[in-house]
Amino acid sequence: MPSKLYTPPPGLTIRPAAKEEFAIALDWAAAEGWNPGLDDLDAFMGADPRGFWMAWKDGAPVSCISVVRYSAEFGFLGFYIAAPQARGTGLGLAIWEAGMHYLGERTVGLDGVPAQQENYRRSGFEWVGRNIRFTGPPAALPPAPAGIELRAPVQGDLPAILTLDRTCFGSPRDRFAAEWILPAPGVRRRSLVAFREGGVAGFGTIRECRDGFKIGPLFAPDPEAAQALFAGLCALAPAGASVNLDVPEGNVAAVAMAEAAGLVYSFETARMYRGEAPDLPIGWTWGVTTFELG
Repeated sequence: MPSKLYTPPPGLTIRPAAKEEFAIALDWAAAEGWNPGLDDLDAFMGADPRGFWMAWKDGAPVSCISVVRYSAEFGFLGFYIAAPQARGTGLGLAIWEAGMHYLGERTVGLDGVPAQQENYRRSGFEWVGRNIRFTGPPAALPPAPAGIELRAPVQGDLPAILTLDRTCFGSPRDRFAAEWILPAPGVRRRSLVAFREGGVAGFGTIRECRDGFKIGPLFAPDPEAAQALFAGLCALAPAGASVNLDVPEGNVAAVAMAEAAGLVYSFETARMYRGEAPDLPIGWTWGVTTFELG
């Protein structure tokens, strides 16, 4: 059930933020070690322009949360951060209550850091799996096997790509996914699609971040396509650059792929849901899109 709208204390303003206002949230996320992408914000806010909230105390920003409504049935929560000087004051709770009210009765997913998971349980979220971030300069990787073709996506590939994205994510998010996979010129994200016998066998995206690069999503029902996409995406980063891959622990083959490439554990979250969790093909997810938007 949605929480009651929190009545903020005097001097506190809570509302959806403009892109320029929410930019400070990426700085806060970077300070927490979340390592946001350099060009994330336009695509993020395109998913739900009213889904990025901030609280101001006496005119100064003190906390933030993203509460993206993907559909009438499903939303995703992220960016739940209080500024260091505001922690322990109840200002984080204030924006949590406002954000949950905005999400209403729909199912809500989140990727929770270990320190917050018990708080999320008390708010009705249930643990469904662990996501592990693997990080490091990837070792030399083999070329795509025979029968797998890799190339950059074009507009005509989007219907098949978006169908696979909906299956792996559990909800339609076509506007966000299309901009993420086919970004505007100058955006530091690049994608690859894998084809087998003329059909889409998987796709993935790599983006430049505050520190190194991240691959996400990496979705493929075909394990050989997933391996080829991972190698191809790593090759798009400069030689020796650090690459991050967020892997569902339940996809044992994906964990093995990251470890075989020389990447090492650096961070983790728990995927949690309030409401009925979607039935996802975890074996098709070789890299989570983002911890902020799912």
